[in-house]
Amino acid sequence: MGIPLQIVILGASGDLTARKLVPALLSLAGRCTEPFRLVGVARRPLSHEAFRAQLRAELPEEDRQAFDGFAERVHYLQGDAGEDLTPLGHQLEALPGGAGAGRLFYLALKPGLFLPAMENLARGGLLAQENGAPWRRVVIEKPFGHDLASARALNRTLQSLLREDQIFRIDHYLGKETVQNLFAFRFNNTIFEPLWNRQHIELVQITVAEELGVERGRAGYYDAVGAMRDMVQNHMLQLLALIAMEPPSSLRPETIRDQKVAVLKSLRIPSGDACVRGRYTAGNVGGQAVQGYLEEEGVPAGSTTETFVALRAELENWRWAGVPFLLRHGKRLPKRFTEVKVQFRVPPIQLSDAPGTEVLADGLACALRPNQLTLSLQPRETVSLGFGVKAPGPGMTMVPAQLAFDYKDRFGGQTAPAYERLLLDAMNGDPTLFLRNDEVEAAWAAVDAIPGQPVRDYAAGTWGPPEADRLFHGCEGGWSHG
Repeated sequence: MGIPLQIVILGASGDLTARKLVPALLSLAGRCTEPFRLVGVARRPLSHEAFRAQLRAELPEEDRQAFDGFAERVHYLQGDAGEDLTPLGHQLEALPGGAGAGRLFYLALKPGLFLPAMENLARGGLLAQENGAPWRRVVIEKPFGHDLASARALNRTLQSLLREDQIFRIDHYLGKETVQNLFAFRFNNTIFEPLWNRQHIELVQITVAEELGVERGRAGYYDAVGAMRDMVQNHMLQLLALIAMEPPSSLRPETIRDQKVAVLKSLRIPSGDACVRGRYTAGNVGGQAVQGYLEEEGVPAGSTTETFVALRAELENWRWAGVPFLLRHGKRLPKRFTEVKVQFRVPPIQLSDAPGTEVLADGLACALRPNQLTLSLQPRETVSLGFGVKAPGPGMTMVPAQLAFDYKDRFGGQTAPAYERLLLDAMNGDPTLFLRNDEVEAAWAAVDAIPGQPVRDYAAGTWGPPEADRLFHGCEGGWSHG
């Protein structure tokens, strides 16, 4: 970074600041060559000392001693991001580095405040980089718009205030070590890259399953967006883009992001019955009785918001034509896991005995699919490859086996939190793991094109509406259960 750094969090009294941003910044504080200052801005009337005490109380016990050494660099300003932010400029001028410091503004705000906050920052001269001023960057949380039209309008306004290279649209999934490994795994292992196409891959599944409902007061936010906008449009389409992108010619940020955009622009949902939406009703999750979505506190009566989405999508490009990408996300499912499963085709002739096939309910005899590559993102970060081996004894009877890799077993401990990696990249001006304007718009265009479907009930603790199982055709198999 090379110059003093000031980090400003607008909306600093929220849950995101205490749970994610401050722990990440605390970890980074000992690694940055230049000490940075943190300024929290929120409407609550707090002193610097009260704000520090509030943040400290939210930290795990093992981090509090480290925070005590960092606390003197933490400051607070009572203010409304939707109103005049001139006092913020005065406070930043008084901190070490003053106007000569690099400034990172993090919008930990409700989406409706993004534009007012940006306009007030610009009006106060806090975003200007002219006349030799050091860098100014803004990190914007999701959701970035609620459809294609609103995302375009937001992009236009932002680009009237900032250059594109100053805007860092964050998707914390891209900071996860295993998500980054999707890229490294594909392009650094020649045993897989030649097989990564329609000739060898039958289908790809992407699942984000959650046991939780809409606890902790999230119902108001969630009911306005639903499963499609909360998870599919951003996190899951980012995973799809990394799985399906063409090899970039270099590791330059724009080269990588160009390839991701090309995938999203080729995404198609073939017809109305290729999308299933659902909503959980009362049931049992992990041995605990839970209420239905419509009974959750804060959910309006008569809500039609979905808590489950399953899609059968296709990519209209040379590499993937005809290969289905099956995406599934739901709340109140039997277990929590996130994974990508790549299912390879079977040999043209089966030379094994009968156990190499299974008979489906409709009488269709199908060859087993022993070759599946599974990349698990949570709760454990693992990579496993399934294959068939001959069982001892006479005959050619095949049984499944696996090769497996576990991040924790190999590297020990926990991988760095996603926000830590992404905040460091934003400080350094590296946009590789952030979303470009056309990338956001391409994802919204794909989601907006999905036809509306009725919201079907499913009991909490089950795997969603049974209609989702019908997205698999013929002998393709079924959804992973983690």
